[in-house]
Amino acid sequence: MRPSYRAGLLLVLLLISAPTRSFAVESIQRLNDIQYATTDQQRLLLDLYLPEGVKQPPLLVWIHGGAWRAGSKANMPLTELVEHGFAVASVEYRLSPVARFPAQIHDIKAAIRFLRGSADKYGFNADKIGILGSSAGGHLVALMGVTNGNAQLEGDLGDFDQESSRIDAIVDYYGPTNFMTILPQSTPHGLSVRVPALQLLLGDRPENRPELAKLASPVFHVDDKDPPLLMIHGDQDPQVPINQSHELHGKYKQHSLDVTFEVIHGGAHGGPQFFDAKRMQLVEAFLRKHLTSQPAPKQKALQSN
Repeated sequence: MRPSYRAGLLLVLLLISAPTRSFAVESIQRLNDIQYATTDQQRLLLDLYLPEGVKQPPLLVWIHGGAWRAGSKANMPLTELVEHGFAVASVEYRLSPVARFPAQIHDIKAAIRFLRGSADKYGFNADKIGILGSSAGGHLVALMGVTNGNAQLEGDLGDFDQESSRIDAIVDYYGPTNFMTILPQSTPHGLSVRVPALQLLLGDRPENRPELAKLASPVFHVDDKDPPLLMIHGDQDPQVPINQSHELHGKYKQHSLDVTFEVIHGGAHGGPQFFDAKRMQLVEAFLRKHLTSQPAPKQKALQSN
């Protein structure tokens, strides 16, 4: 057999045997540092991830953690969902060394209004919006979801005051939900992290600012109109006790609301298992159910272990 013929045959065999791609989208367009509002302290920016070749992708919003005093919109862990046809906006907000609560929620609600008002410009579908976040970001997304229409937390930032800041689905990764109980529930390590973080966010310990602490706590806002909620929490979390998620889960059940609680046995405060194939399938199915009429790609099942 001639060498050139042998090489050609090998190439054909490789092409035939190559695995099919498991992603629905070939590439991602990333738009960095889009200004959604300004404050006296800073410009407020977001990064937008768009799946190329997808018309009107449903919109998700990612809110980073960092004890409300650190973290970055650059660390966005939902690339797989963009590859499966979702648009994702990763939003920055004023951190607690810059501004105390409720500045953070005012910022995020302004971002949602901006995104709804800019949907035609960027080509995504913002009729329904899902919001996801971890740790402090988990707290903020839960609070966003259960305070739809709350004038006290709406704020007046940005140029899209006629748009709604409504959230239609929540994914809360191990976020605090009740500032009045989190410290008594905490381990010594947890206290070493949470006490200074809450003092910076609220201006004092929660028991010394009970009205503000309750305003900032999702469990005190749950009512019959709140959107579907998915919580993912490790039962060995040393920083945010899993009881925090149990409390919000209980409130949702009291009101007969749609809630799913995924416990990661042996899970701590974050880690790869929170975004492994099993949990990403769970999150994607939840979001598709509540935001779109389209099922997850069939290829996705091949990724599960």
